[in-house]
This record gives sequence, C-alpha cells and structure tokens, in this order.
Amino acid sequence: MSNVEEFPIGARKLTEFEALVGAAPSALDAIPGAVYLCDHDGWLIRFNSEAVALWGRIPNAKGARERFCGSHRLFLPDGTPLRSEDCPMADAVRSGTVTRNAEVIMERPDGSRFTALVNIRALKDHGGNIQGAINCFQDISAHKAAEEEVRRKNNELEDFFGNGAIGLHIVRGEGIILRANKAELDLLGYSAEEYVGRHIAEFHVDAPVIGEILQKLSCGEYLDRHPARLRAKDGSTKEVLITSNSRIDDGKFVNTRCFTLDVTGMREAERARRESEERLAATYEAATIGIAEADETGRLVRVNDAICKMLGRSREELLSMTFTDYTHQDDRAEDAANYARQVQGELDRYGVRKRAWKADGTIVFLDVSASAVRDETGRFLYGVRVIQDVTDAKRMEDRVRESERHMRDLLEGLPAAVYTTDANGRITFFNKACVDMAGRTPQLGDEWCVTWRLHTADGAPLPHDQCPMAVALKEDRPVRGVEAIAERPDGSFVPFIPYPTPLHDADGKLIGAINMLVDITERKQAENRQKTLIDELNHRVKNTLATVQSLATQTARHSDNLTDFTARYEKRLLGLARAHDLLTKRYWEDAPLDYLAREILAPMTATFGERVQIRGPSVTLNPRAALSLTMALTELATNAAKYGALSSEVGTLLLTWQVRERAGQTMLDLLWQESGGPPVQAPTRRGFGSRLMERCIERDLSGELDLIFDPTGLCCRTAIPLRGSALNG
Repeated sequence: MSNVEEFPIGARKLTEFEALVGAAPSALDAIPGAVYLCDHDGWLIRFNSEAVALWGRIPNAKGARERFCGSHRLFLPDGTPLRSEDCPMADAVRSGTVTRNAEVIMERPDGSRFTALVNIRALKDHGGNIQGAINCFQDISAHKAAEEEVRRKNNELEDFFGNGAIGLHIVRGEGIILRANKAELDLLGYSAEEYVGRHIAEFHVDAPVIGEILQKLSCGEYLDRHPARLRAKDGSTKEVLITSNSRIDDGKFVNTRCFTLDVTGMREAERARRESEERLAATYEAATIGIAEADETGRLVRVNDAICKMLGRSREELLSMTFTDYTHQDDRAEDAANYARQVQGELDRYGVRKRAWKADGTIVFLDVSASAVRDETGRFLYGVRVIQDVTDAKRMEDRVRESERHMRDLLEGLPAAVYTTDANGRITFFNKACVDMAGRTPQLGDEWCVTWRLHTADGAPLPHDQCPMAVALKEDRPVRGVEAIAERPDGSFVPFIPYPTPLHDADGKLIGAINMLVDITERKQAENRQKTLIDELNHRVKNTLATVQSLATQTARHSDNLTDFTARYEKRLLGLARAHDLLTKRYWEDAPLDYLAREILAPMTATFGERVQIRGPSVTLNPRAALSLTMALTELATNAAKYGALSSEVGTLLLTWQVRERAGQTMLDLLWQESGGPPVQAPTRRGFGSRLMERCIERDLSGELDLIFDPTGLCCRTAIPLRGSALNG
C-alpha cells in the first residue's frame, strides 16, 4: 500500500503547453509577433492572427489537419525547398531541439515570399516529456533588404577603393601601410604582400619629402597634389602628386588617406618638350627641311637656309614676301583661307600640299604643316610653317596612282572573277566579273568571299570563314587544286576553281590576298557530256555489235550467194553507220526528229527537190530512239530510191508525223507515203528489211508498225509512245 497521497487533479500545476492550449484565443493575439503551437505529434493546434497574416492563409481550414507549419511552402535561405517534416518545428517535437534566430523562407499561396526569423522551443510536462512546441516567428524581409543594401554599398566602396583608376593607400599614424588598391600596386609593381605592412618611407626616394609629408599630416594639414618620387619594384622612379588628409580621433593621429597620381609621363613629356625646343632652336638653321615664321598678315619674318635653297631665293627676297607670293595662283586660296582661320583661333594647325614658284619659274610641290604660337591669353603671335619639298614624291605618287589605275583596268578587263582582301579577310576590290559570277554586287568590307553562298565540290555547305581564301590568309599560303560551287541569290549554281594567294609587303608581313575564281561550268558540262557519251557509247557498242550480228545472220539467210550477201550486208552496214554518224554529230545527245529526217533524206531532196516533202511538229528523240528510227527511215529511203516511188521520174515521197493522245498516253504517229512510182506488189515472203524495221519500231521502241503495199505506192504507218524510255516529247 502506497503511503504517498495523491493530490486532486485540480490542485496540480498546469504545464506551459496546457496553459497555452487552455488560454483564450485572444491570449495568443496579444503576443507581439506571429505564434503557433504544435502537439507532440506535430499537429498544428493553435495560432494567432499575426501568423495567419504572414502565412497568407488559415491552416486547418475545412476540417483538414496540418503538421509542423502553417505556411504554404518552406525554403532554406538559399532557395532549396524544405519539407514540413524536415523543418525546425519537426525537430523540436521529435527531439526537443531548440532553434534560436534561424532563418527560413516562407511562401504564401499567391506565390509571394518573405524571410522569417524563427525561434522554436519544445514544451515539456513536469516529467520532462515533450507535449508539443511553440514557434515565434517574424517577417525580417525589410531587415534582410537593409542588410543587402549595406552589403552592396560596402561592396561598392570596396570596389571603388580596390579598382579605382587612381592609386589609393591608407597609412597608419606611425607610417605603416595598412591598405593599397590595385592601381597603387600596379603603379609601383609590388604585390600586396610586398607593399602592405611596410613603412611608407621605404618607397620614397627622397627621405626629407616623406618626412615633411608625415609631419604635415600629423598636424592635420591637407595635402593637395604634393610632389614626390616613389621607388618602383623594377628600380625605376615614379614621379607622383600626393593628395591626402588625416584622420584624427580625440586629438590622436590615427591614419592618412592618400591619393597617388602618376605624373611620370607628364614630367617626361615636359622635359622632352623643353629639350625639343632647345634642339629646335639649336638646329633651326641647320635643318634640312624648310622652316619659316610668318606674322598675322602672312609676311615672312624668319626663314632658314633650307627653304631658301628649296625655292631658289635669297633670305632677303623671302623676307620681303608673303608665303602667298610664291604660291601657285590655283593653290593660294586654300592656304590663305586656312591661315586666316588659324590667326583667328579657329584652327590650331593645318596641313596643305601646294605648288610653289621657284625664282627660275619652275614649279615645286610643297607639303606645308602650319601651326600657331600664342601668348598666355591666346593672342596670335606668329605662325610656324614647316615646309618639305615633295616634288619627287608627288611624281612617284602619280606614277603609283597611274600604275594602280592601270592594274585596276587590267583586273576589270580579265574574264575571270578577281578580288582582293586585307589581312583580316575584308574585301578591298572586286572586278565586274565577280558581280557576274556571284549574281550579286558585293560590298567592300565583306569578309572572305564575293559569293552569296558556298558549297564544296560534292555539294556540302561551306561557311565563308572556311573557304579557300580564308584558309590562305589564316595559314599564309596559296591554296591550289580545290574546286567549289558558288550559289547565286537566284538559286543558280556556278562551279569554279579558286586561286587565293597571300600578299606581303617588303618586310614579308602579310597585308592581304588576291583571289581569282575561274568559272568551270563549261568544263563540268563537257565532263558530264563526255561521261554520258562514254556510257552511251559503251551501251551503243554492245547494241551495235548485236545489230551487226543480226544483220549478218539475217542477210545471210536471205542471200542467194556470197556476192549477193556482200552487197546486201554492205548496204545494211552503211545504213547503220549513217545512223551512228547522225548521232555523233549531236554528241549522242537528244536529237530533233525533223533534223534526223532531213539528214536521212538529204541526198533525195538534193536530187528530187519538191518531190520529197517533210512535215511535222517539233519532237525531240533520245539517242536510243533516234538510232532505231534512223535505221528504219534509212531502210525505207533505200527501198524508195531503188524500187519505190523515187525510182521513177514522177514519183513523190511524203514523210509526216503528228503527236496525239490515245488512252491516256502521248503517241507519235509517223506516216511514210510514196506515190506515182512503179506499181507496188506485196512481197511473197518477209524480207530482212521488214524484219529490221519491225525490230527497230516494235521491239526497241515498243511501238506499232504497219506496212501497206498499196499498188499506187508503199505506205508505212508507225505509232511510237512519247513517254518512257523510247522518246522524249
């Protein structure tokens, strides 16, 4: 039996969790901040109105229960999504982990986000068991923005200091360098480790000067462009102007802020200018170029010996003249107008090339560089005119210009496309043949090639920066043995051979290139014709041998003896040879039917005149059809001359053809009509001529042959398909 008396429940002290859960809803709203409670399982059980406002939503709506957090979505500060079960509240109810001033990003249902500072503590009962947890959080977005602005401004200040165009350094009161920017380090050639931490006096050439500077700054004086000399790492001396002020706290000299302006170049320029003036004064009279001074009216007040010699005039004569007096009358206006503007202050200096009269009446070309000397108020004192005789150079320029013009005319007259580029591949010249070949007018400054588009010889696209001209320039070598294809804007193509060749100056430096594009369209066409001819010839030789074999066999079969065979066979071979001869004249290409008919019947039309008539529309035959039809017509013509209408004195021959449609197929109808000759009798047996014609028309051309042995004259009708392998319409 236990002797421990249990107290009534009503007398037990409430835990924090129980007190918060049992408190009135207004109690949490009284807390200045967003607050919510979770039970020991993480279920969200209480929250105040400020939490709802920040979340942009009301949790547990419509009876749904939510765990760990009431926000729509959670993210880590770097934007990584954070699951509710992995958030700090989940750690608190599971293990009692305390979270102090942690930052998370909460997202509202409308997509807006804010940075929240969360403080989470587990709520335990009297026995130390976790009953739940409380999260107090607040929107610190404005604070984060302020921090970011401060960080940005600090970065800008750091960037201003570190990357400023002028040297900056900070020196402690006792002279130790605390900081230096990149411009300062680059000026002297030291690294930050070699410069920062050392005494400033180590880098000053003149010890009394740095002593004076530090003394003035320690007294709070402001230094404005104080001259000094600094020692660079490479041993050189930098002349600088130092502008600095002091930072003094409670009367103590803390540090200085110094701006270092490098004026080494300026001082060297000043010294060079003084030395130049001294040298000019010393060599004025000994100069080999003319030097003259003129007052505001242009009258010469000083001349050296060189200009006297240049113009063939004495010093006294020139000093009594203005510079316009010896200037050629056609060049006076320009020089005088520019000088007047210079006197008025509108021009500081100008240059002019003009002609001048020598004392003996000859003309020289002068390059004049005119400048003005003024006092400190800007008032014109006198003009200085530096004069050089460029007569020989002018003549050389004229010759070079004429040579260039001649070269351009020569390039323009070339039948091949020629263009030039600079060393970077930009076009500097192109002739008319380039325009004709490219089908467009290139622009000066275009890169690499004058063509619109390029292709390799096998038809693959070729970028302009990989064309032969680009290769020649990039690799500094001529490119040979390459073929390419130019595509014009109208879609036509031109095969060509380029000949890009780099150009160099007298020192061997690459200055550009010249390219000649040779149009090989005709050559390619000839090659294609030759290939076609060889292929066709190979095919025709085989067919011809078969035809010859057939001629021999059939002629032998129908011949009475060897003499008869020889005559018949020779006639057939001559007919075959004539057919080949006609096609050879056409390079074994397509042949017009009227051309073949007139060639075959040419001997008859020459003999019988108008007794032979040929009529029909334009029809083009391919080589195979032309050969077969030629042999058939030759057979008919031979028969007409030997036995038919043309063997008499009054017989006539009419060869006509027409094109018609039959059953969806285009047909060529050819009619051979003889009349007025000896009476025609039908043969008692089929001769070789008939067999040959049947083979040519019916077998070779898939046509129809109808021989009509009318007593008034032989009639031959043929119908040949125009579509397919036999003919071309």
